[in-house]
Amino acid sequence: MSNCKNNLVLRGIIATSLVTASLLPLTVSASVGKDSAKVSNSKQKVDAIEILQPSHPLSFKQGEKIDGKYKILNVNVDGKILKQPVRWTNLSTSKIGNFTATATYSKRGKTVQLKVPYTISGYKLALMHTNDTHASLDSAPKRATAINQLRQENADRLLIDAGDVFSGSLYFNEFKGLADLTLMNYMNYDLMVPGNHEFDLGTEAGHQEFATFIQNAKFPFVSSNVDYSADQYLSSLYSDEIERKPYDGKLYEGVIKVVDGKKVGFFGLTTEDTANIASPGPIKFQHYVEEAEKAVKAFKQRGVDQIVAVSHLGFDDNPAIDNDLELAKRVEGIDVIIGGHSHSRLDAPVVVVDGEEPTVIVQAYQYGEFLGTLDVEFDHTGKVVAHQGKLIDIKGYAADPRAVSLLAPFAKEIESIRNAEIGAATTAAFDNPRDAGDVKKPSVRKNETALGNLITDGMLDRAKRIDGEVVAAIQNAGGIRSSINAGPVTAGEVLTTLPFGNTLAVMTLQGSELLSALERSVSIYPIESGGFLHMSGMKIEFDSSKAANNRIVKAQVLRNGQYVDVVTNENYKIATNFFAAKGGDNYLEFKKAYEEGRVNDLGIIDWEIMRDYLVKLQTVTPTVEGRIVDIKQ
Repeated sequence: MSNCKNNLVLRGIIATSLVTASLLPLTVSASVGKDSAKVSNSKQKVDAIEILQPSHPLSFKQGEKIDGKYKILNVNVDGKILKQPVRWTNLSTSKIGNFTATATYSKRGKTVQLKVPYTISGYKLALMHTNDTHASLDSAPKRATAINQLRQENADRLLIDAGDVFSGSLYFNEFKGLADLTLMNYMNYDLMVPGNHEFDLGTEAGHQEFATFIQNAKFPFVSSNVDYSADQYLSSLYSDEIERKPYDGKLYEGVIKVVDGKKVGFFGLTTEDTANIASPGPIKFQHYVEEAEKAVKAFKQRGVDQIVAVSHLGFDDNPAIDNDLELAKRVEGIDVIIGGHSHSRLDAPVVVVDGEEPTVIVQAYQYGEFLGTLDVEFDHTGKVVAHQGKLIDIKGYAADPRAVSLLAPFAKEIESIRNAEIGAATTAAFDNPRDAGDVKKPSVRKNETALGNLITDGMLDRAKRIDGEVVAAIQNAGGIRSSINAGPVTAGEVLTTLPFGNTLAVMTLQGSELLSALERSVSIYPIESGGFLHMSGMKIEFDSSKAANNRIVKAQVLRNGQYVDVVTNENYKIATNFFAAKGGDNYLEFKKAYEEGRVNDLGIIDWEIMRDYLVKLQTVTPTVEGRIVDIKQ
């Protein structure tokens, strides 16, 4: 065949991927002439030809150029198997799917034909993702096991973190992120975007601890809307460029990775609200939409059509500031958003379609409880044509032994710190009673308690320092989990009292909404409710003999040192934890405010607020002040 020599190079490039040692015969041979004996003279006609199909279907990428008209198949010529180029007809890579092509082969007067199935697939991107882990390291060895198992299935699966590794546990207080980084480096993270809490330790001079964290990372960071130029520690680590070969331990505008033969662009966004809820010092934050548009344009100019935003904006946070839903709607060309900040549990990806291009949004809740996975298929133009994602609950995994050994020295030191005194003391125990089903007994879930008062006093004190218009603070009873003993208070006691690491948020509510929420708080009294609200800067009287939702007799907030009645058509700024602010415990009034952009997450962890407030007071005495009174009794 005249084309054999011309296709020697072609055979070496593509035959290996298409033909295996074990081959299945699919086409019968045919005899020519009376004598079917094997031909020993190469000039004689061939008696039998059989084309052997590869054991796996032929596979191509959409838009892939087929070199000439030939691919390699094994051919049985009179009992001798030859790897030969075969002419194809009607083979196209323009559409994704399963198709059939016709192969023809001729040798010295004999031709055979074979219909061969082939597959055209899109370009695949496989991701794992975490966010808002907040130094919750005790479960990290289980996460490592899940990551290793997924990488065994697909070695090209990338691991991304969407920010807020800093703050939230004793591990962070003691090691400033380096304990987390030891585990992240072991897990081989590929990329991270800074969250707002990464800027908690900043001073007017800059962010020394965050710079140390970055420098020791065995992966790069993407940060597209943050100006580091005035920070003496971070400015030298930042490059305002899109980098094809990024260095570990550096910050970039964006990076390009080649996955499955295609360039994929990654850029990072951090909420502009960081300026208000962290300690940014000289760091400046730029508008997320403008910077995202610049990043997308820059990628397109470099021939990158598959673009991923690693976002610490929040899935559905205040749209007046920024969030992922708005990002997907307002910026064209983003294919995937890996999110954080709002601690949203997206059990399945959320798809936003604005025009012809869909954007897939994922987020993996909080504290490393879940490992997110996302598999995306793109067509040759970079458009998402298929996706599948889920959250993996890591509780059921065994701990990775190596990760356990890496964490051990940090955990040992933390255990002693957990028992350390914080510098405050109580004159008597702050109890956290439950009634065990006896409605005559007091309970944190239906009665005012000294502990509930202490917690909300601390919340109000912190919120007022940030926003002087806040008038009151509330805390759902279900978030208060333990008591505090008499005597010196330890860090462990504070952590077990508020173990969920909720952040402080401020809601702007109409008086009518606040009154409705207060009705909900006492609606099933004297039965316990995790949604029962403890309060500071506010007090209520209710009549439990009346029907639910008609029990509030008086509700007042503290203004200028005096309690005044709540007025239905006035607005009130109320501090609470972010769980409640998003509508937790079925507070539909708060959920409505959140969805309408009337909630601002201040990003400060609840147990840290309580600890700092106790230290401020130094000595505290349990006190019940008549903030919540049933007038029937």
